[in-house]
Amino acid sequence: MRAMVLAAGRGERLRPLTDTLPKPMIPVAGKPLIFYTLAYLKNCGIEEVVVNLHHLGDRIQDYVGDGRQWGLRVFYSRESRLLGTGGGIQKAAPHLIGGSFLVMNADILLDLNLRDVFRFHRENHAAVTMVLRRDPEAERYGVIETDGYGLVRQVLGRLPVRSGPWTRLMFTGVHVLEPEVFAYMEQRQHSFSIIDVYVDMLRAGERIMGYEMKGFWTDLGTKARYEALQRMVEGREVALDALVGGCGRKATEA
Repeated sequence: MRAMVLAAGRGERLRPLTDTLPKPMIPVAGKPLIFYTLAYLKNCGIEEVVVNLHHLGDRIQDYVGDGRQWGLRVFYSRESRLLGTGGGIQKAAPHLIGGSFLVMNADILLDLNLRDVFRFHRENHAAVTMVLRRDPEAERYGVIETDGYGLVRQVLGRLPVRSGPWTRLMFTGVHVLEPEVFAYMEQRQHSFSIIDVYVDMLRAGERIMGYEMKGFWTDLGTKARYEALQRMVEGREVALDALVGGCGRKATEA
């Protein structure tokens, strides 16, 4: 199985830390964040990973190399200017076409069995499966609404559909895609968001599913959230070895 790790961003909200380190290289319990991301992907059955690079990208490539320390094959997609989540995936297409593939933000840690997500994706014949979760701050992240069957019905309020008895969730930054998504990128230029692509796909009647996860999740997008994670790890509220090693074991059981 293939995956892409979105690692090109500047990490503006983590400055000054990200003035000298790309966000995937910030330390968590003595190791760069991307160490845990790649270990997690390997233990969930991923074999090939493409990482997009922009801000201080050489630091990431120098550390990760060809991925052999994780038992992975790692490739790189360099962006001379930031292309956004959609543009980044489009540029990396040569590494991804050939079947279902995973995309994951580089600034998250989570307790999720990816094999269950791929199974859900296949069983529902989805073009895209977005991993979603309930969160009191869903409005801040952007609300994704699903119906009783898990079908995505509304994205950030951008679709012309009537509100129903739908579940309001937030997007975790993990999604499974089919190669057909690239057809919806062909007319786009420069930087664009994958969410824009998903809105177009839903308008065209494509099947996008929402997989609701229940386990631990955090992003490290701000200094406050980064510091909170460090405290949780130090207090043994989160067990990083379980998170990366089990692909579904409870990381919050220290």
